[in-house]
Amino acid sequence: MSGVNKNYVPYLALKRGEVRKFMMKRTISGMIGAGSLDHNRRDFVAENVDPDRVQLNICYQNENLKEVYKELFDDAVERYNVGKRKDRKIANYYEKIRQGKQEKLFHEVIFQIGNREDMAVGTSEGNLAVKVLDEYVKDFQKRNPTLRVFSCYLHQDEATPHLHIDFVPYVTNWKGKGIDTRVSLKQALKSLGFQGGNKHDTELNQWINNEKEVLAEIAKQHGIEWEQKGTHEEHLDVYNFKKKERKKEVQELEQEKENLTSENEGLTSQIAEARADIKLLEEEKIQFQKDKEIAEKRAEKAETELKKLEDRREFLQPVMDNVSKEIKEYGMIKTFLPEATALERAVTYRDKKIKPLFIEMKNKIGAMAAQVKELTRERDSWKSKFQKKRQEHENTKKELAEVQKDYQKLSGEKEILQGLADRYNRLLRMLGKDMVERLVQDDIRMQEELEAKKHKEQMPKKISDRIPCAKERSEEHNAQIKKNKAKYRGMEL
Repeated sequence: MSGVNKNYVPYLALKRGEVRKFMMKRTISGMIGAGSLDHNRRDFVAENVDPDRVQLNICYQNENLKEVYKELFDDAVERYNVGKRKDRKIANYYEKIRQGKQEKLFHEVIFQIGNREDMAVGTSEGNLAVKVLDEYVKDFQKRNPTLRVFSCYLHQDEATPHLHIDFVPYVTNWKGKGIDTRVSLKQALKSLGFQGGNKHDTELNQWINNEKEVLAEIAKQHGIEWEQKGTHEEHLDVYNFKKKERKKEVQELEQEKENLTSENEGLTSQIAEARADIKLLEEEKIQFQKDKEIAEKRAEKAETELKKLEDRREFLQPVMDNVSKEIKEYGMIKTFLPEATALERAVTYRDKKIKPLFIEMKNKIGAMAAQVKELTRERDSWKSKFQKKRQEHENTKKELAEVQKDYQKLSGEKEILQGLADRYNRLLRMLGKDMVERLVQDDIRMQEELEAKKHKEQMPKKISDRIPCAKERSEEHNAQIKKNKAKYRGMEL
């Protein structure tokens, strides 16, 4: 083949030692996404998006979520409704989940290799990441049959290539209460073999870690080794063991820093999306205001024209009524009509003067009545449009207020995370990693000692008195866990 570099050695032809030599180490990220479908589709362009690279994005799947719900659950809903009272039937399962609090309509995960420093879009490394992610996502649905993917995009118009995968988790043949095919993240993951453990080892965390391992295996085949923070080594002497443990703890701090950085980048992206939403809503608000003003002007004009016609009709109506009365009763019209000449016959006067005048007046009044009817209809139409636009305007104002509240919340959380990262970096520069680690461990030890002392002091002496106390502390602990989940929802890995 002409133009082929004879010195080029295919990757698969390299020996194992040579492969290791050319392996690059990169982190692998898997996180919960915000689930902004408009952002994923690029229905609007956020601040962190390069418009010139939007065409590089890859769309693997883009289905209507409501139609997917019909596909998955309509048959189950129909089976459930048989024999049920009207007030207990499920009219629309999509709306039931949307308005409920137990399950989300759908979930989103984001996968990324490396970061903007080592796998940036447009570089050879970034292109390699695209290739790996592309290979990974093609078997995603096959690996996860209970996670129905309806939206999937690979973005190359931001700093680092990454995947957005949106799916509906569901379970079939459910034996519990309710319909037999239902939305359930926990049960969907359990059916895939992820049983969950403690609060840090949930079904979701287990599944994400497993998917990261799948991605790491594919990346390895392309010369990328998964760089994991922290190692575990056995059979070390005391000195080396402590040395390794300190190294491990420092690495964990570095991992925490990287997680904070990733979360900060995620918040930055969400803030950019919120700003784009605000801008879009403001533009819609301006357009609604313009439409409202146009509708008001047209309604005022119709009102004016209608009033004019009504005034003319009121002026002519008595004349028309008198003419009709005179013709009906006397076959003639009184003196306000044109006078007859001295030698003019009555028949001639009636046929040549009265009848033409009456017909003309009748036609004009009829035409004006038709015009009044048409203008009334037009006025009512514009009144209806005006009311609709005013309602849309009010709804837009409410949506804008909600988005602004979310934006303010995200901005506050970003500032907190940025402050944490800045303080950590400042400590590292001033004290060094070893000193920071010693201080952290000293603080942890002191806190544990204080907690143990406090617990000992508060613990009742009698065993019978200790049981309610332990129950109360357990409830407080669970409440704090729920509070933290609500606070950091969408940021957990």
